[in-house]
Amino acid sequence: MEMGGCHKVKVDPFEKGFDMGLARPLSRSVRLNGFSTCLRLEQIYWNILAEIARLNACSVSALLSYVDREVHLRHGGVKNFSGLVRVVCVAHVLKGRIEA
Repeated sequence: MEMGGCHKVKVDPFEKGFDMGLARPLSRSVRLNGFSTCLRLEQIYWNILAEIARLNACSVSALLSYVDREVHLRHGGVKNFSGLVRVVCVAHVLKGRIEA
């Protein structure tokens, strides 16, 4: 497969059966440590969060509250919480803990 800048792509990111719905952004209201907020993430990240929450026997809101609390305690907070959540999801998938 030829692409601009990539002469031969060995791994096609649009493999057979790729679901574009996973890239659709979805906003959800969540409570982070008692505060209501809205978080906008692509569907695939909500799927991964649901699986991480299931593995931890908690809700997605409880999982996100934990991430929020820990980033404040360990690193003094973060400017882009949704970006942090995406990185947390990718890190779990790369470690092979869950399937996306």
